[in-house]
Amino acid sequence: MPRVLAALSGGVDSSVAALLLQEAGYEVVGVFMRNGVSGKAGATEKSCCSASDSRDAALVASRLGIPFYAVDFSREFAGLIDHFAAEYRRGRTPNPCVLCNTHLKFGQLFELADAVGAELVATGHYADVRDGRLLRAADAAKDQTYYLFGVARPVLARVRFPLGRMHKAEVRERARAAGLATAEKPESMEICFVTSGEYRDVVRARGGGGASGVFVDEAGRVLGRHDGVDGFTVGQRSRLPALGTPRYVQRIDAVTGTVVLAPREALGSRTATLVGVNWLVDPPGPEGVRCEVKIRARSAPLPALVVPEASGGARITFAEPASAAAPGQAAVFYRGDLVLGGGWLEDTTPA
Repeated sequence: MPRVLAALSGGVDSSVAALLLQEAGYEVVGVFMRNGVSGKAGATEKSCCSASDSRDAALVASRLGIPFYAVDFSREFAGLIDHFAAEYRRGRTPNPCVLCNTHLKFGQLFELADAVGAELVATGHYADVRDGRLLRAADAAKDQTYYLFGVARPVLARVRFPLGRMHKAEVRERARAAGLATAEKPESMEICFVTSGEYRDVVRARGGGGASGVFVDEAGRVLGRHDGVDGFTVGQRSRLPALGTPRYVQRIDAVTGTVVLAPREALGSRTATLVGVNWLVDPPGPEGVRCEVKIRARSAPLPALVVPEASGGARITFAEPASAAAPGQAAVFYRGDLVLGGGWLEDTTPA
């Protein structure tokens, strides 16, 4: 069986992924990716790539009897964090987990795999790969394919997702049965470098919060003031002026600092323009492809027509208006369980 480099995050999912690979006969090498970010000891601040996570990953590797490396990716993470902050200052909504998967976990890790003579790379993601195709996980509530659309198609043949056909409860049970230190460890649901739980702390520590300005309604009437566009994203309802009736962020002008508020029914978009599209199947012709599109990880997929553009982008026409499509977020294309590809929302047209 080939050698596989298994990314160990210090959580239960990656621990069981390594266990399953070993049981299947692979020669497993574990690696922990240090992001250079740590929370305050004894406080509520935390990071899923903290020193304690590194320790837990090492304990799992020791239990399995596999080689283990902790590799410093702090420089690469710093670039990702800078991009995150810059996007919020531009009035956009970034998704750093997609970029981390694209450039680090399924980019840099392949270089490390080559260095240690590993043919394959594996993670604890809930996703599946068959015959070089990316598929949804069996556990729909945990499926993470939305965050994986940016993985380069040629490397899918070298990727393994051992948890693709499992449910979370099964994973925990396997960890308990194997006596893994991470069996009861709670999940980290936050962005790993937002250790305080407030993303604005990160944005403002890396260059400020963007232009301050005013809230206006759709007619341009001033409704109040704010101290920076980094505090808002399309579709947001919190931290807005009390107006008597619910209002949501409809769009953001990062140059003037203007945040437009509107009723929920005004948030729909009939079309969207994408940049940076990555196809995981043969790209469609100029007629496009009818499929389902997710504009948020936990949103329902929407029937749509996706037409590729010569620029490497695409144009989406939704069958029904998509609510709160936020520039900067990912739009991922599906046909049933198959992931066709995805790209980055650049602009939308109101319904």
